[in-house]
Amino acid sequence: MSKGIVFKKSVLRWLLVRLISPRFPSFSCGSLSCIDFTEVQQPILPTPEWVRIKPVLSGICGSDTATIMCKGSPYFSPLTSTPFILGHEVVGVVKECGNNVPSYIKPGMRVVVEPALSCVVRGINPPCELCSKGMYANCLNVTTGSIKEGIQTGYCNSTGGGWSQAGLVAHYSQIHPVPDDLEDSVAVLAEPLACAIHGVMPLFDISPRNILVIGCGTLGLLSIAAYRIFGGKAKIVATAKYAHQIEFAKKLGADNVVKAGSGERLYQEVLNILYGENYKHHIHKPEIGKPTVLGGFDCVIDCVGNDSSIDDALRLTIPTGHTIILGMPSIPRGIDWTTIWYKSLNVRGSYAYGVEKLPDGTQKKTIQIALECLAKSPDIFRPLVSRIYPLAEYKKAIMDAIHAGKTKSVKIAFRID
Repeated sequence: MSKGIVFKKSVLRWLLVRLISPRFPSFSCGSLSCIDFTEVQQPILPTPEWVRIKPVLSGICGSDTATIMCKGSPYFSPLTSTPFILGHEVVGVVKECGNNVPSYIKPGMRVVVEPALSCVVRGINPPCELCSKGMYANCLNVTTGSIKEGIQTGYCNSTGGGWSQAGLVAHYSQIHPVPDDLEDSVAVLAEPLACAIHGVMPLFDISPRNILVIGCGTLGLLSIAAYRIFGGKAKIVATAKYAHQIEFAKKLGADNVVKAGSGERLYQEVLNILYGENYKHHIHKPEIGKPTVLGGFDCVIDCVGNDSSIDDALRLTIPTGHTIILGMPSIPRGIDWTTIWYKSLNVRGSYAYGVEKLPDGTQKKTIQIALECLAKSPDIFRPLVSRIYPLAEYKKAIMDAIHAGKTKSVKIAFRID
């Protein structure tokens, strides 16, 4: 019997893991956790437009570890169907095609899966307003249609997920062939790279002179790479927690990288890079709390998404500038909204992907753009996939992903044998 990593809903276990795992992360993979490495059934094809896929590699995303540690927001709870098999960053091989699948998709084809479960995927016609605009990751119909509730593959009971020996199913519109000369260990970055591209593409309309990237995990590093690949010329300053992240950020195009931290030191260092010795004119210390900043960066991209990083991002953005929340937040607390009001900031989130308008005016699916970037410059991205584990070693793999500094890792993936 095939095995997979299954997330099972239990309010009591969810509360226990949420309470205990911040201090003892291994509890999130233990016997009282919400996940289990157990026998799983092969999912059925929901309609003749679906394809069965055997996963080969499947990455561990920050949203996966947040789900496992039960530290995310309950906002998504009604938009998922449990139990579900985790894994939405998938490289796999087509094993079976429904009768209404286009002929260019054939058994044996290597593919990546675009996880968004949109109107087209669910067999809903006409599509909702957002899907019709190419914003199908924000589909309004994620609780109806031919499959159960779920915003993405890996969070839906009907689809299966990449962390499974039994395989998963996907609508043919989610299937994207992997270029022949692109190895699996680079192709597995297609989905997170698509998220990064979607986050930075609007910068080409803004034309910032300088950008601050907070956090150099997978998403932060891929955002730097994506911006440079598409010809972005702004000065990039990044903050990174670990030495290996600092090294990668510089190689991928950051002009300056500052050791991440809290308090006035971080503000002094990044503003000194921006303004030189004149930075002291721009930073002021209130009686309590973080520094008040006059000025700041034209654009700040927060790729962490916690209380402190969001507050820093807002404070370090110039008046009328742009703050982009790219990292997955939970329920941040202690953020001073005075900065948004006083500086008349443009604050926006960036979730997943869709259809992008490229700098040359053409339009294309983000995941297709990501695959083209990976195929064109695999050497840039290859070192980011740090470790690959067999599925049975899921506890070690997840702990290594959580402790990125200790393991010097960026992206960790499972090999599904």
